[in-house]
Amino acid sequence: MECGGQRVEKAFSETDQTDDLKAITVPVLVLQGDDDQVVPYKNAAILQDKLLQNSTLKIYAGYPHGMHTTHADVINEDILAFITV
Repeated sequence: MECGGQRVEKAFSETDQTDDLKAITVPVLVLQGDDDQVVPYKNAAILQDKLLQNSTLKIYAGYPHGMHTTHADVINEDILAFITV
């Protein structure tokens, strides 16, 4: 898969997970950076949050697509807080 190439764009444009997301009933933490150059958060996290029945959305200012590694300290803390509630 090419990052930023036509194959990635085709996969995003042809994959519809709407029904799958609507069917999830457990609590879900949706995390994304607002500087994601691969998958814009307005096309992903915002829409996912609206489709999920029980979600918590957190958008990180300035965080990139690979935020789970570049900002692991912050992301891991938020995940841990979510799963220990």
